[in-house]
Amino acid sequence: MVIADNSGTPTGLAADRGLLGRTSTAERVAGVLRTRISEGFFLPGARLSEHDIGAALGVSRNTLREAFRLLTHERLLSHELNRGVFVRMLSRDDVVDLYRVRKLIECAAVRNAVKPDLSGLERAVADGLLAERREGWRDLGTANIHFHQALAALTASPRIDELMQGIFAELRLVFHVMTNPREFHQPYLLRNDEILDLLRAGDNRRAEAALASYLDDAERQLVSAFDAGS
Repeated sequence: MVIADNSGTPTGLAADRGLLGRTSTAERVAGVLRTRISEGFFLPGARLSEHDIGAALGVSRNTLREAFRLLTHERLLSHELNRGVFVRMLSRDDVVDLYRVRKLIECAAVRNAVKPDLSGLERAVADGLLAERREGWRDLGTANIHFHQALAALTASPRIDELMQGIFAELRLVFHVMTNPREFHQPYLLRNDEILDLLRAGDNRRAEAALASYLDDAERQLVSAFDAGS
């Protein structure tokens, strides 16, 4: 228990000083793993080796376990007693909830954008076109996620950016349910470009409508894939 003295200064915190460096490192490790999940390197159901990941990142077992705990809290990992830590496998209900959040935040971001900086959207579209030419369908999925991260970033809210990092990492785990990533991702590349053009023209109303339709279609495809596999 932390108690404040009459000056309002908490006492008893000196013993916690050692936690600061470790927690900071754990958060950075969690950030690395979160990014790898959102880029499609870790598949749902994969077991994460403490030894291999700790050696690769050069961090202690305690630090890595703290990072795993943080990502478990974010619903990206799951811990199974006596078996280890696994990349979480999401459900149909997760898809519906993820898209509920996305529609609320992304559509509002587009609707309320005033003289927005579109450079992040432009880079994501360019990266998507490059991935398409190279037939790198996982990279195309990553470019698509970056496009939507840039849409959410139009809110200019660090809190929303932080929230959406976790949402998009979960979303990438959902994408793995699609057996043909090319058929799923490729049509949305053109739709990304259309939304970008509408924002360039300052037509937020039509951009929001296009985005809402886009998200409805993607949700419907993913839910159907989950239903087919159940």
